[in-house]
Amino acid sequence: MNQQMNQQMNQQMQNQNQVKSPKTTVPKTPQMNDRDFINDMLATEKYMTAAYSTALNEMSHEGLYEDIRSIFNETQDCQRELYNLMFKNGWYKLEEAETQKVQQKLQQFYNYTTTQFPDNNTVQ
Repeated sequence: MNQQMNQQMNQQMQNQNQVKSPKTTVPKTPQMNDRDFINDMLATEKYMTAAYSTALNEMSHEGLYEDIRSIFNETQDCQRELYNLMFKNGWYKLEEAETQKVQQKLQQFYNYTTTQFPDNNTVQ
């Protein structure tokens, strides 16, 4: 019984740290529903954004670079719109970061920059 109470308390604490919108219900059937379609499109846009990013880093032709950069920006915008739609419908939730963990990561990044970057240890 104590273990069950501990699990319930842990679940409540996790829910308090989550950043989410009210969930829009979708039918649970073998067919794809709106959430499934949007999730698939979001995954595709993420993949395309990563691929375009790699291509841009390795592109030597200036005209082609500009064309692909334009397509990359459109893809990135589409990815963000799909993410916002999923979040608005409660299909994408985040966990709020604890202040202490954020400070630890900030200190870790600062330590990295002061040991890895030349020229008075500043990022340019």
